[in-house]
This record gives sequence, C-alpha cells and structure tokens, in this order.
Amino acid sequence: MMLGGAGLLLAASPAQAADTSYKTECIPPAISGLPPVQGTTVVQLTAPAEAKVGDTVEVVWKTVQAASRNPDILDLDKDTVKPTGTVKVGGAATGTLRMEGPRQNPPIPKNSAMVLPDMKGTLKLEKAGEITLTPDAYDINVSKPISTDTKCSPKETVGTGATIKVTDGGGGTAAGGTTSGSTGGSTTAGGTTAGGTTAGGTTSGSTTGSTAAGGTTSGSGGSGGQTDFPGKEVSVHFTCTSPGPPDIASKVTINAKKSGGSYALTVRTAKGVMDSPAALPAGALKPSMDIVVGGADKGSVKVTGPANAAPLEQGKPVDLADMTGTYKPGASGKSTLGPGTLTIDVTLGSSKINIPCKVKGSVTPSLELDTTAQQGGASGSTTSGSTGSTAGGTDSGGGLAATGAEDHGTLRALGLVAGTAILLGGAVFTFTPWRRLRGTR
Repeated sequence: MMLGGAGLLLAASPAQAADTSYKTECIPPAISGLPPVQGTTVVQLTAPAEAKVGDTVEVVWKTVQAASRNPDILDLDKDTVKPTGTVKVGGAATGTLRMEGPRQNPPIPKNSAMVLPDMKGTLKLEKAGEITLTPDAYDINVSKPISTDTKCSPKETVGTGATIKVTDGGGGTAAGGTTSGSTGGSTTAGGTTAGGTTAGGTTSGSTTGSTAAGGTTSGSGGSGGQTDFPGKEVSVHFTCTSPGPPDIASKVTINAKKSGGSYALTVRTAKGVMDSPAALPAGALKPSMDIVVGGADKGSVKVTGPANAAPLEQGKPVDLADMTGTYKPGASGKSTLGPGTLTIDVTLGSSKINIPCKVKGSVTPSLELDTTAQQGGASGSTTSGSTGSTAGGTDSGGGLAATGAEDHGTLRALGLVAGTAILLGGAVFTFTPWRRLRGTR
C-alpha cells in the first residue's frame, strides 16, 4: 500500500462514516511553557467500503470535536487555522497515511469550540484483503498573529474508523507498508516562543571601547577633561517574573559619554543572548533596562533600545539592540552604574507582551563615575520602577536618576497583556514569544 499520487480516485462503493472518540493529550506551543492538557477527540473517517487492487481511494477526516477551545481572550480570524494529521493503516497492509486540511475556517469567536476544516489523504491499494483505517495524532496550526502549533496525540487505544474491503484486481503486492508522503502542513513555531529557548551556548558578546582597569572608570568631575567612559563587561543573572524562566545568564556593558553635567549612556548585552522561539516580523521586539545608580548617588536610569530592524527567524540567535538613555547626577562623588531589571517588549498587532526580568543576587557595577550634582538629578526623585542590587548596596527605590529615554511604564507590567492564546482542553496557553528568554555563557 502506498500513498497515492496518481491513478483514478475511487469512491464508487458506498462510503463509510462513523464517529471514533478517543482520549487525547495536547501539547501547547513550546513558547508557552505550560503543561500538556488532556481532552477528547471525536473523528469521522470516510472511505469507500469496497475497492480493487490498483485503485486509488480518498480518505476524509472530519473533526467532529477537537480537544481544544478558543478562550475568552482573542477572536481567531477567518482562514487562519490549518490541521494536519495521520491515519494508521492496518489489516492487509500496514503504514501511515498523512492527512492535510486547507487553511480554511470561519471566524472563531472567543470562548467557542475550535472549528477545523476536513483533512484528506489518498491511498493506492496494492494488496487484496481487508484494510483498516484508524485516526491517530494531529496538529493544529494557527497562523496569526504568529505561527504556532498545538500537537495532539492519542492516550488510549483508538478504535477503527473505517474499513476497506480490497478485492483482487490484478495489482501488485504491498509496498512495504509505508504511506509517508509530504504535507503542506504546519511547522512548529514554538515550538518554541515562547517562547524562547537557551541560546545554545555562547553569549559572550563584544563591547565597544576599551574596558576600564579594575572594572571602574574615574572621571574628572564636572570640569572638562575626559569625556568617554567605557565600562567593563559584567556577568549578571536575571530572574523573570512568571511566565518568565527561572534564570537568564548574560553579560552587560555600560558605557558613558559626558555631555555638560550629564552622561549619555549606551548599554550592551552579549551577542546571541537568546534564540528566537518564533518567527517575528521587523519591529516586533524592543528591549529596555533599568540601570541602577549607587555609591554617592542613588536611583535608576531607564535605557531603551530600538525595535528589531529585520525579521527574526525561529531558532536563530537574537542580539538585543544597544539601549540608550541619559544619566543626570543628583549627587557629587563616586557614583556607580550597574545593570538592573531587563524588560523585553513584544508587540504583535494591538497586543503587547511584556517580560520583566529582575537581577538575581548582587552585581558588580560596570562603571564608576566621578559625578557632580546637577539640578533635577537622581537624588531626591522618586519612582515606582523596580531596581536590582549592586555590589555597592541595594537600591531602596527612593530615588530615580533623570533620564532622556522615553518613559515605558507599561514595560513593568507582568507579561500577560491582551495575550494571544489558545485554550486546549480547558487550559489557556498564552503565546509569550520571549517566555523563555535566556542566554548562557
């Protein structure tokens, strides 16, 4: 028996159509990071009751009930859902028949059943006898706002969905039992995500400018002299608020350029700090960070980076763009600058997903400056923004350095903002592409 690619499609004998129900486990997109869900699938297989050796027959899979629902979060647009699946072939011949449906569905409102188009496959019959057809695993691909797959497989023995009685028509012998054919079906987008997966290995990135000896750079106060202050690359561990990962390990470098009494900051993370868990369009991802000010001065400075200029490919390393902001000292003396909370902001259409990742433990400052207090500087200002800790002490949040970066207060929000989600068997799986953002050294 082979997957038919040629020959006459037959359905001359009365077609069979009976419901087959089986317990199903559905695995959400890897980018969601959520556990499997148990549900029930009901399938109706249609195939000719009788055929002859040498005939090519069509098998139709109608999903009467999918083990999924669309939750009360987001309406799915028309023609965005595409199923693919497999049918086990047994009896006189063995193999696997690949099934595929079109990307064709009505709009699926929130909190309603998933509506899947029929899948079809063709068999060329090459041996006389009774052939059984049994529905097996299937995938559901949703193309918008990003391509993601939900993978469902049986968790019990599935009953026969249809039987074909094949009579001798002068055909050949069974074709080794394979029926694997190509499908135009879905590919796993997450599969990652969310999320996100670890960047495989290296996250050691280059930094511009030389690093300061001993990890700090002393300026010349507020009266001219040195203007460029390169910081050293420091190791930092982040802990992301749920649904973020437990840890991210990366490198951060903070460079400063003196301009009058203030400093223009450029913050860089290591290259390849993460792998993209999904294909994202240009302009979808934007990083920001709270730079913690310690020593003589207290507070934090918000720095932001531009959105990605080019589309991001699934599974490919991602480099965060340089983040910039302005630090205006609020005190005179030796002030330190170190990495604080890192936030990844992903915008997909009207939905915004924010993943805040706080510093875990203490961090060595990347830069030390000999500052002169400026009017409206860090000390004395307040903010609700979170800050991390540095080797010089933990900032209490009582002060905030003035910043020239745009205020992104929404970036502090916990990562589920009008999220795109699919409910599988009663549980919500939120597509947070940077759910597992992390880099390893």
